[in-house]
Amino acid sequence: MNNKTVLIVQARMGSTRLPGKSLMKLAGEPLIGRLLERVKRCNMIDEIVLAIPNTVSNNPLETLAKKYDVSLYRGSENDLVDRYYCAAKQYCANLICRLPGDNPVPEPSEIDRMVEAHIKKDNNFSSNLSEMFNNGYPDGIGVEVIDFFSLEKVWKTHVNEEMREHVHLNFFNYSEQRIVDSRFQVGTVECPESFRRPDLILDVNTIEQYEFISELYEYLYPRNPEFHIIDIIRWYDDVYMKRNFSKLTRRNNEFSY
Repeated sequence: MNNKTVLIVQARMGSTRLPGKSLMKLAGEPLIGRLLERVKRCNMIDEIVLAIPNTVSNNPLETLAKKYDVSLYRGSENDLVDRYYCAAKQYCANLICRLPGDNPVPEPSEIDRMVEAHIKKDNNFSSNLSEMFNNGYPDGIGVEVIDFFSLEKVWKTHVNEEMREHVHLNFFNYSEQRIVDSRFQVGTVECPESFRRPDLILDVNTIEQYEFISELYEYLYPRNPEFHIIDIIRWYDDVYMKRNFSKLTRRNNEFSY
């Protein structure tokens, strides 16, 4: 049987910190739409699935899946292990790429790179989604890769509510930088030196983070819809930080005597 790699994007309208963020506009289109645009450029992905809760409030996301011509799965709202497992089973995935829907600037080439490394190293869980073992990655441009049978083991055996809600906690704890379960082989890849910036956080969980990403899109997207992480870093260092430093300096001067 040929291997099938399925990228599953988890999204919902009922985010506790920033409700409705999935449909908030980035350069005129919904956040999830911009994410889907980018991952469609991946070469190692056979199918893209938008996995959403099976509730009426999430119907707009089903409409969005049709608009961007990606597959859809509807399942549990809070049991993400079940949502991923059932989506993977429905679409016959051998490898599952997990991508949270609040990461609006995934880098296609780095997703491909992580999938290739996962296969080559025969890992059960691999990630460059965030910094892991000092790999140097910005937070939010990569992906987690899980083989189906490892996800199935977790789905069958783990009942802890937190671990059911946060898929990665069954394999790797980012905050503690440790492998959770010794049964699984876990790995990553080193971030290329040209964009080794673990200080950058490029996901959207708060209104401030949304405003930052919105500003990024307004600047970069019209210049190049397929902008790269290197373009993001240049914008951040040469435009965003310099402008905000100038604002801070003017503000401080206004209150100086």
